[in-house]
Amino acid sequence: MFTGIVQGVGEILAIEEKEQLRTHRVRLPASMLAGLTLGASVAHNGCCLTVTHIESDQVDFDLMQETLKVTNLGALQVGDQVNLERAARFGEDIGGHAMSGHIQVCAPVVEILHSPNNCQVWMQVPAPWHEYIFTKGYIGVDGISLTVGALRAQSPTGVEFCVNLIPETLERTLIGQRQVQDLVNIEVDPQTQAIVDTVKRFLQQQASLTT
Repeated sequence: MFTGIVQGVGEILAIEEKEQLRTHRVRLPASMLAGLTLGASVAHNGCCLTVTHIESDQVDFDLMQETLKVTNLGALQVGDQVNLERAARFGEDIGGHAMSGHIQVCAPVVEILHSPNNCQVWMQVPAPWHEYIFTKGYIGVDGISLTVGALRAQSPTGVEFCVNLIPETLERTLIGQRQVQDLVNIEVDPQTQAIVDTVKRFLQQQASLTT
């Protein structure tokens, strides 16, 4: 489990292509290295990956084909950076919200609005994932725990939503570097998804009983 509080930014140092698998090497910040072991989970732009090799501050991770297809990690090149977070530990503060590290979809950035001490980023999520996005609800964007600010352009094919970013978030993460048409990893709030799916199943069952 993760909390959506990005702990550091890492640079991609090397990428090795293998049969049906890719390995990339990331330089982790010194603050994230203590106690790191093989098999540990580290989120990259919100996607949970497993440590496969450690050499000083250089750490390897394997990416399956599904990961490369569903997330924006497949577009990474040497020199690019990723938001990083180690798995949450029981007893520590949960500053964001509970996140699984499983990315559901990539969303393109459609608009960026800058104002003093604030940045508003609009993204577009396709159906059916728009069913789980509500104003003031939680959303994971590239591994960052954020609150949905507003919805617009809602249709059966999807919805546009925005998040509002304070200077601290812009400084500590990569989201301030995103441009229009960039793809960001989206994880809908697991609790919201469970509630919506449960209600939908209940309504479908009730409808079937009355027909």
